[in-house]
Amino acid sequence: MIKLISIVISTYNWPEALSACIISLINQDDKNFEIIIADDGSSQNTHKIINEFKQSTSIVIQHIFQEDLGFRAGTIRNKATVASKGDYLIFLDGDCIVRPNFISRHRQLAEKGFWIPGNRILLSQSYTSKILSKRILVHTKPTFLLLAEWLKGNINRILPLVYLPFNYFRYFKPKQWQKAMTCNLAVWKADFITVNGFDEQFEGWGYEDSDLVIRLIHYGIKRKEGRFAVPVLHLWHNQNDRSQHDSNYQRLMERLKNPSFIRAEKGIDQYL
Repeated sequence: MIKLISIVISTYNWPEALSACIISLINQDDKNFEIIIADDGSSQNTHKIINEFKQSTSIVIQHIFQEDLGFRAGTIRNKATVASKGDYLIFLDGDCIVRPNFISRHRQLAEKGFWIPGNRILLSQSYTSKILSKRILVHTKPTFLLLAEWLKGNINRILPLVYLPFNYFRYFKPKQWQKAMTCNLAVWKADFITVNGFDEQFEGWGYEDSDLVIRLIHYGIKRKEGRFAVPVLHLWHNQNDRSQHDSNYQRLMERLKNPSFIRAEKGIDQYL
């Protein structure tokens, strides 16, 4: 049984999106969790937003910051995890908005020996702008109203909002690593530490999350599907710099072929 869930939110210089993300978390029907902001070098505007939330909610919020030296999501997530007090981790991006039952559904899905990938619904550029400028509480909208947004082209798909009971189909692909992203991924903290967390050799955009789940699979931790239970609404943004894609992908393929590779070479043990 989970004692405490730690939500690790990665962010970089988008306080408006982070604010929408935190508001959706504060309004969860399950409040037995803490928030750890993994800040990859944001300016004072983000610091200000976080401090305001710290003063206005009873939910514990920690702000873990590192200097802006380029995209180092794995590094700041490792540091944030060390600061966490929960025994179960949910990694979330600061440009994702969650439904009110996101935490409670993840808690129901949690099972020893498994990691849980959720999925996402992409919002259009215009709808994202409208949500942030008018502070629309999109996480509270019932499914039928989001269906209307889908019909208008404001969201890319509606099926992830359909709830299916937690049944046998979730165990169909225990070793599938594809399409698992840390904008919505849950893992037991003990398992995360055993594989040495994120490998910080993956600098720049690309595949640090795939590397993590491949190593979890090598260790014997299986995939349990989170689709049709814990979707997130992903705000539109420009693509990140992908100049490191090829080198990161090559490293990933090498590790995929080596089932004995379990622990990150440059991981969380630096901070423990």
